[in-house]
Amino acid sequence: MKTYSIALIPGDGIGQDVTDAAWQVLSTVARHSGFTLTGTPFPWSCAFYKETGAMMPPDGIDTLRRFDAILLGAVGWPAEVPDAVSLHGLLLPIRKAFVQYANIRPHRLLPGVQGPLKAKNFNILCIRENTEGEYSGAGGRVHQGTADEVAVETSIFTRAGVERILRFGFEQARQRRGKLASVTKSNAQKHSMVFWDEITRELAAEYTDVEVTSYHIDAMAARMVMSPESLDVVVASNLFGDILTDLGAAIQGGLGYAASANINPDRSAPSMFEPVHGSAPDIAHLRIANPMAAIWSGAMMLEHLGEGRAARRIMDALERTTARGIGTVPGKDRTETITAAVLAALD
Repeated sequence: MKTYSIALIPGDGIGQDVTDAAWQVLSTVARHSGFTLTGTPFPWSCAFYKETGAMMPPDGIDTLRRFDAILLGAVGWPAEVPDAVSLHGLLLPIRKAFVQYANIRPHRLLPGVQGPLKAKNFNILCIRENTEGEYSGAGGRVHQGTADEVAVETSIFTRAGVERILRFGFEQARQRRGKLASVTKSNAQKHSMVFWDEITRELAAEYTDVEVTSYHIDAMAARMVMSPESLDVVVASNLFGDILTDLGAAIQGGLGYAASANINPDRSAPSMFEPVHGSAPDIAHLRIANPMAAIWSGAMMLEHLGEGRAARRIMDALERTTARGIGTVPGKDRTETITAAVLAALD
């Protein structure tokens, strides 16, 4: 029997509850599908930072490297630890160390979920460059605290980084409806974004079976609202992808359905799977967090591990659950109620 070792990082706030829910579902479908999941929990979080002065131990990356995948809940507790500390202390180091350069986020309405748009039949796969671009961390501040203070943030775009994320997008489009939308702001950013557009055109010559359209970020934001059904695969830089995927979560009914995967495509290191709704400190003690994004992320993890049939079983169970009206109204159903309904739907 195949066994997969999974690192569990519940993190902060509702991350604890939704990770527990996802693990219950994953463990159940594994038992019914002929493979085994073994989970090892790690307490790395803002609470861990307050105790130790670090978001994870010095050997954290080496520790995670031996696992087949990482399932993360949520990280952040801004009232006590600045978001820049938690992000640069845990998530970004993992993404960069394991070359998880493809951030994948699916956007579609589950049955019974009412999104804010008239359009109901959209199915968008957003692919965000995950390791460089606007979030490279290059820059600094000088003359801090004075009237002459200067802050510089430098975006880093490499040919290797841009080409690999675009090529990943082209390959995904080939497996779907054969349409790729590349997003930049090349009319204003005449170096990095013109560079991105040039590489898009170079690769388009190789993928003649894929219909390629280039959009500016503002036009793409409008299209996702006005005509989401016209989109298939959307590829964007780190910052632009970050913004568009939150918009995507909004049109699919909210952050409770916002699943994601941080993928190392050549599988030389583990990939990481996480809901992207954040730790939600305002409801962390209420046990009303929707675990569907975490469960969906878990299904993406199984798909990546090669257990596609089990992944489809989870997605079918999510759809049967929302079709019954469970987990479709924010705050209406308790986390354990939604989890129990998904588990029942698996049967």
